Amino acid sequence: MKDPMRLVARFAYKHPRFGIPRLMRYLVGGCVLSWILCNLLGNLTLLTYLTFDAWAILHGQVWRLVTFLFVSYEFNPLLALLFFYFYYWMGMLLEQYWGTVQFNLFMLLGWFFSVLFGFLMYFITGARMTGMTGYYLYLSLFFAVATLFPDMQVQLFMIIPVKMKWLALVDLGLFAYRVVRDASQFPLNLLPLVALLNYLVFFGVELWNRRPRKPSDTVVNFRRESARIEREKERARREQKEQLYHHKCAVCGRTDATNPELEFRYCSRCAGYHCFCEEHINNHIHFTE
Repeated sequence: MKDPMRLVARFAYKHPRFGIPRLMRYLVGGCVLSWILCNLLGNLTLLTYLTFDAWAILHGQVWRLVTFLFVSYEFNPLLALLFFYFYYWMGMLLEQYWGTVQFNLFMLLGWFFSVLFGFLMYFITGARMTGMTGYYLYLSLFFAVATLFPDMQVQLFMIIPVKMKWLALVDLGLFAYRVVRDASQFPLNLLPLVALLNYLVFFGVELWNRRPRKPSDTVVNFRRESARIEREKERARREQKEQLYHHKCAVCGRTDATNPELEFRYCSRCAGYHCFCEEHINNHIHFTE
């Protein structure tokens, strides 16, 4: 399977200034501000002007395309604070790991799928989707963190240490339960599924490659992988001979000939024989084939 993350990495390389640095600060800041205005100040009417409403957007209220991401129906201040902090922490962690460009693309895809779903449902069923918020989009951050850092521990209820991968499995079960439980609220009940689309774009191929395999498949894949590694080694040797360098970064293209001050390393998690400079050895999309 072709990995969309290669396209993402290529886009990030060609457009290094794309996106908003520390995007999560602005998103969480908007959530906090809207919560204060709508709850502490008792102006719940304001919520009706912030939520997604396909009909209103088509009639000029275009700000709803963004402000629905700031809407929170959690009225308990402690729970709201906990949610906002969790959103911020996950977003900043992912941006630090991926870089600004790839994190912005992840959030932009999630926003795009949500808005596209809202308009499709309006044109198909007539539903204005006023109950759609950024809640499930922010939860897609949680699945991304759990996939990248499955053994990371968080304190459940500030007391119980639990690994991210187990929390993600529980949350996935809750997603499925909500879809079935809220079937009478169709199409709003499908929002948990829509929120996973950007996650699947980024991690779908990786999850597919992790699937359990039959022994025969493992042998075949091992042989293919060995042949691929040998081809990569041969290609690297040819390039070294032709271009008079020993190491070339697979992300930025710098070599030990053009940048002798850099150190170069090979990534053990990448499939194949890929070299990276010191800047990208811990900040790149792993090759899967």
